[in-house]
Amino acid sequence: MTHDSTAVQLASSSSNATASGGWWRDAVIYQVYVRSFADSDGDGVGDLRGVRSRLPHLARLGVDAVWLTPFYVSPQADGGYDVADYRAVDPLFGDLSDADELVRAAHALGLRVIVDVVPNHTSEQHPWFRAALAGEPGARERYHFRPGRGPDGAEPPNDWESIFGGPAWTRVPDGAWYLHLFAPEQPDLDWDHPEVAAEFASVLRFWLDLGIDGFRIDVAHGMVKAPGLPDIGRGAQATLIGTEPLPFFDQDGVHEIHRSWRRLLDSYGGGRIGVAEAWAPTSERLALYVRSDELHQAFNFRFLNCPWDPAAMRTVIDESLAATTAVGAPTTWVLSNHDVVRHVTRYGGGARGLARARAAALLMLALPGSAYLYQGEELGLPEVADLPDRVRQDPAFRRGRRQSWDTDGPAEPGHRPEGPAEPEGQDGLRDGCRVPLPWDGAEPPYGFGPAGSWLPQPAGWGGLSVAAQTGDPHSTLELYRAALELRRAMPGLGAPEAGTGAEAGASADASAEAPYGPYACGMRWQTAPEGVLLFTRPGFACTLNSRPDPVELPAPGRPVLSSAPVETDGRTVRLPPDSCTWWSW
Repeated sequence: MTHDSTAVQLASSSSNATASGGWWRDAVIYQVYVRSFADSDGDGVGDLRGVRSRLPHLARLGVDAVWLTPFYVSPQADGGYDVADYRAVDPLFGDLSDADELVRAAHALGLRVIVDVVPNHTSEQHPWFRAALAGEPGARERYHFRPGRGPDGAEPPNDWESIFGGPAWTRVPDGAWYLHLFAPEQPDLDWDHPEVAAEFASVLRFWLDLGIDGFRIDVAHGMVKAPGLPDIGRGAQATLIGTEPLPFFDQDGVHEIHRSWRRLLDSYGGGRIGVAEAWAPTSERLALYVRSDELHQAFNFRFLNCPWDPAAMRTVIDESLAATTAVGAPTTWVLSNHDVVRHVTRYGGGARGLARARAAALLMLALPGSAYLYQGEELGLPEVADLPDRVRQDPAFRRGRRQSWDTDGPAEPGHRPEGPAEPEGQDGLRDGCRVPLPWDGAEPPYGFGPAGSWLPQPAGWGGLSVAAQTGDPHSTLELYRAALELRRAMPGLGAPEAGTGAEAGASADASAEAPYGPYACGMRWQTAPEGVLLFTRPGFACTLNSRPDPVELPAPGRPVLSSAPVETDGRTVRLPPDSCTWWSW
C-alpha cells in the first residue's frame, strides 16, 4: 500500500471544525523560521517576500496557520529574539508593507498568521535600555538593575545563571548589574513597572489592527520573578527548567498578564489567539496557562522531549490530555522547532531516524488537539551537525563567557571582554536545525534564493527538496500531505471533542489500562503487544510499532495510511518496524 492512494479516495475539501468553535482547537500550525524559509532579494537571508512567495506550498500541504518567528527591528544577537523596535520590520526582512501583503496573501489562501511577541526582554539597543544606560531618571526601573554583592559590589546580585550559560547578570560602567536570563544583549524587563504592561498592550493592538490572527508568546513563563530575587543554591540551572520550581520562571504572577492579554484578544473577535511558549515542572502547572480566561494554547514540550519508547509516549500523552481536559483546553503536540535538534536526528538519524520520524508524525497527527510542524520536517530533513564553527550564529555556541564591562571601558552596548567558557547552558548547536530549506534543484542553494544562504546547505539535499519529493508516493512530503488531507476528512480525527467512548471495531478493555481515559475526545487505549501502541477514536484506529522488528496482531480495521508498507489479509496485519498506521472502519 502506498501512503497516498487511500487518502485520495477518502479525503474531501471539508474540514473538521470543532463543535465548540475555535479554529485553534484542532489546527495544524506551521512554524516558519523567517531567516531560513525563502530569500527574495539574494542576500542569502530569508525574508517576508520570500515567505509570501512560498505560501502556496503551505496551502497545498494542508496546514491551517503559519507562525512567523520575529522579523522586527533587531541587532540579531539572538536571531531576532532581541527586539529593538516592536512596531517595525527589520530591513533584513523587508518593511511594514511586506508584512501587510503577507498577511493578506495568507488570508486569501485560507491561512491564518501568528507572529512572535517577545515580552520577557528587549534588545540592548531598545530605546528604553539605552536610556537606562545613559542614566535617564526612572529608565532603569523598567529593567532589573541591582547593586552587586561582595567587596565593591563586584559579584552578581544573586546566583542565577543565563540559559545560554554563565551568570544571568552583566555589570555596567557605574557598577550596577542588570538581569538577562538569556544573552547579555537581551536585558529582562521588570513587569512590575506599569509602563511595561501598557507598552505591550499597545504593541499587540498594533499587530492585531494589521490583521494578525494571534501571537506566539516567547518565554511566556518568565516575565515575573520571585520577590527579592532569591538565590537558587545550585548550578547547571538550565537543566532544571521544566523539571523543578525556579524563582525566575513559572511564577504565579504571569497569569494575570495573560488574563489581560486574553481580554484584549477577545475584544478583537475573529478567533485571535495567544499561544504560550511556557516551561512548567508538571503538566498540571502548564495547564494553568490555558484556563478559559487565559491563553488558548501552550506548547507541549514534554511530548517533544519524549524518547522513542512506547511506555514513555503513552505516559506523556495521558498526562497531557488529563491536564488540559481538566481546564477545558485542547492539547498541543510538537516534535521539532527552531531551538532543538530535528527529530529525524534525535530518533537515531539515517534510515532508522527517518522511519521513526515519519511514524512519530502520524502518531502526533492522530492525537486529539492541535499540532505544530516545524519547517522542513515535512521533507524529512535531518539536523546539520557538521557546520563549521566560523559560520555558527547561535549565541549559546560561545556560552558561558562572563560578561562585564570595565568601569574604564565604553558605556555603549556591545563592547565586552570575552571570558572563559563554562559547561552549563544550552548546547549552542541550534544552528543545525536552522539551515535554509531546499526547494528545488540539485545544488545549493536549492531554490532558497537567487544567491547563497546564510548557513551552508549540505550537498545531497537536492533529493530532499520540495520539487524532488512532490508526486513521489513514498516521499515524506507526500506522507504529510496525505495525513493532513485525511485529518480534515475523517470525522474522528482532529477535533478534541469528536465523539465519546469506545467505537466499533475496538476491543472493550481499553479503560482498564488507561488511567486517564476514556477521554471526551473518544480516544481509548487498546490492548497491544509489547512495544506497540494502539488507540481508537471514532471510526479510526492508530497503531505504532516502536520495535526494530515486525509485529503481527489482529487488524483493527482497514488501513488508510501508513509510514511504511503494511501487509494485511483483512484479519491480521504485519506491522513494519518503526512504523505507524492509520485504520478506519
